[in-house]
Amino acid sequence: MLRLGMAWLLMAVAAVGYAEPQVSSAPRVLTVGVVPQFDVRQIHAVWRPILDELERRTGFAFVLRGASTIPSFERDLAVGEFDLAYINPYHAVTVSGRHYTPLVRDVGTDLHGILVVPRQSPIQSVQELEGRTVAFPAPMALGATLLMRAELLDRYGVEVVPRYVQSHSSVYLNVALGETVAGGGVQKTLAQQPHELQSSLRVVYRTQTVPSHPVVVHNRIPPEIRDRLLQALLALGREPGGRELLSGVPIAALGPASVEEYRFLRELGLKRFQ
Repeated sequence: MLRLGMAWLLMAVAAVGYAEPQVSSAPRVLTVGVVPQFDVRQIHAVWRPILDELERRTGFAFVLRGASTIPSFERDLAVGEFDLAYINPYHAVTVSGRHYTPLVRDVGTDLHGILVVPRQSPIQSVQELEGRTVAFPAPMALGATLLMRAELLDRYGVEVVPRYVQSHSSVYLNVALGETVAGGGVQKTLAQQPHELQSSLRVVYRTQTVPSHPVVVHNRIPPEIRDRLLQALLALGREPGGRELLSGVPIAALGPASVEEYRFLRELGLKRFQ
């Protein structure tokens, strides 16, 4: 009788030990960050449709985490809060270098900084800005701040007093309202502003061009998932509907990116302006 009881017990344990594992049907959730060149509402309006399309193509779920200011976004990026992020080129070799790898970027249009003044301003040259207060989005904004300040000082000996106003849109508004005599931005973000605001400003200087903002993926993401993301993004960029979605970023043409494209930025001595 004892032997019979032990046999039944062993059979029960064996049945439990070899039970079929339960497989979760929930999609993998990836957190996405976007550098806030615009206000949060505009970022969601542009990026949510893109992420919805990527969900359809990959089967992953994408959660868009908004940051209201560029510095707060940079803090989250620096500690690896995002699985996927759209960042400025300087972030690719500084803030994100320990955690992220470039995946894709706009290969159709490079980035350059612009300096704007009110359309009716008497200012005609950058030399007139010596010692004046100029609006910038954030200390580490590449085209709008770092390249601009470096070229003003190194090429023209002009040192300005920076006022950081948190976003590109705020820069243009500050200049249009006369809060500062000039402001730093990039051509892509100026082109996204309302026509009335654009027409109230005038570009007085453009910086050298650099490769555009990359989409980067965190190194904790497995290679097979990175490859699925890459293929889905490239496919999106090849199709008319996808290109229309990406134009709101704005991205003209999507192609692969590598960190090597951005390494030269370390040699420009931009840390002195951070």
